[in-house]
Amino acid sequence: MRALYLGLACCAGLSAAQPNVKQLHVLVPMRDGVRLAANVFLPSEPRRLPVILERTPYGKGADITPNYQFFVDHGYAVVVEDVRGRYESEGTFQPLRQEPSDGDDTLNWIARQPWSDGKIGMIGGSYRGIVQWKVAVLNNPHLKAIFPVVSGYDDYRDRFYSTGGAMKLGHRLEWMSENLQAPGYHPDFGKFVLHLPLRTSDVAATGWTSEMYREAIAHPSFDSFWRAISIKQQIQKVRIPVFSVGGWYDNYVQSDLEAYAALHKSSGLNRILVGPWPHNMSAPFPDTSFGPDSAQPIRLMQLEWFNQWLMGKDTPLLSQPPVKIFVMGANKWLDAHEWPPEQSRPTKLFLESKGRANSLDGDGELTDKPAPRGAEDRFTFDPHDPVPTRGGSLCCNPKVFPWGPMDQRPVEHRKDVLVYTTRPLKQDMEAIGPVQVVLYVATSAKDTDFTAKLVDVFPDGYARNLTDGILRLRYRNSLETPELVKEGDIYRVTVDAGVSSNVFLKGHSIRVEISSSNFPRFDRNPNTGGIVADDTRLLPASQTVYHDHDHPSHLSLLVMPPDHAR
Repeated sequence: MRALYLGLACCAGLSAAQPNVKQLHVLVPMRDGVRLAANVFLPSEPRRLPVILERTPYGKGADITPNYQFFVDHGYAVVVEDVRGRYESEGTFQPLRQEPSDGDDTLNWIARQPWSDGKIGMIGGSYRGIVQWKVAVLNNPHLKAIFPVVSGYDDYRDRFYSTGGAMKLGHRLEWMSENLQAPGYHPDFGKFVLHLPLRTSDVAATGWTSEMYREAIAHPSFDSFWRAISIKQQIQKVRIPVFSVGGWYDNYVQSDLEAYAALHKSSGLNRILVGPWPHNMSAPFPDTSFGPDSAQPIRLMQLEWFNQWLMGKDTPLLSQPPVKIFVMGANKWLDAHEWPPEQSRPTKLFLESKGRANSLDGDGELTDKPAPRGAEDRFTFDPHDPVPTRGGSLCCNPKVFPWGPMDQRPVEHRKDVLVYTTRPLKQDMEAIGPVQVVLYVATSAKDTDFTAKLVDVFPDGYARNLTDGILRLRYRNSLETPELVKEGDIYRVTVDAGVSSNVFLKGHSIRVEISSSNFPRFDRNPNTGGIVADDTRLLPASQTVYHDHDHPSHLSLLVMPPDHAR
């Protein structure tokens, strides 16, 4: 599958493409003798130029595209390279290991060419953004700026596992099935996500064994294997300007924002843009429109970014606030100086039971104070019948694994989904930032999962998902050191439910769904307490969520003051 990043190019009115020089399938030597294939595109007038580099596992093609032509027309050379082991490049594809050194060697090769002035910027989305981060930490003197789009910055929590330790099963297996499948093999998404044990799901998805997958499945905790390759652990090494772009319904948005926040502490040169987009950045959602203002001229922003850092031309970008995010509900853009916005304030909404299950308007309420009396809600989590995923921040093919906003009522009626809802709001509430759900829970299992989902409920009952997350209880204290739980003991845990930016309009309600599965977005917990990758037994678990004065389970949001200037 080619990456679904299409960009929001907005180039109307620009000069028509001029004749250019093409050098196709140029072989770029790596330090170990492997040669990577690249296409080079140059303006017709020979001279030394700044260079735009894109490194891709999805095929560099055989000709220049309008997006690349745009940069050539504005005085840049463009290099598009197949990464190691893909398409016409030599070597074996090992994505967890190869990109730092190969990216570094490619930058040095470009700097030596007669058409290069030694100043290089990198572009690309998804995997093509990941490779930018991989080389940015090396501080190659020729790399002057990067522009990663929908890419995240950490292998463990972006591409394989969640912040709560559960595997991003649908994402990982779907990508592998479309990009790494054996010749003649025809994978079935609905079947291979159910395959057990997980350790051999690569064969079910692709028809053969994947070294990348086997390495990842062997390291379910954030251990030394992941720390050695984690950009998150090395983010302080990035000293070049970074302009990141993300989408509220993209798998990587939380990491995109966290990376920006980390860099912002040391430099004010970085920028981030987040819109109401899925992973491909452009396809409309079937039942939801965020209005005509939701698009942005990404290609023009890239040109300004590289004009600033590669050509030394002052552009408006550095005089504007560094954070630009789309506020859903209001369908407006917000400029801010940091993430989360400095005006936001913590707000808690507490879970309270109505004493009746699965009613049409939900199981319980969200209130501004903890319930005064002892109360709990119970359900059974059966991994043979997990709660199905309905949209969300997914990747990477919506025809196979639908993403984005969807009506959640079909899953809210299940007996294993607890639903807590505020009364209709009397005024708008603007929530921007991380979303967390603190729960006091007990289980009959040695290990299990708890999930949380934030939902905007419209006056007609439509329940639009905003963001969600999961916690594997063995990782309740840290991702590094798993600890099983004791049956019946009450644990205070925090479910990281991601990030969002939304105005809950007057008359709408805020809802949180609590369950123990969201499948196949996340893998099913077998509830045995054993090694998840090897389990073939799936056991039911009895789950209890407590919410009272002594056990104040709650939803935590960052809320903007009503009078802030938008």
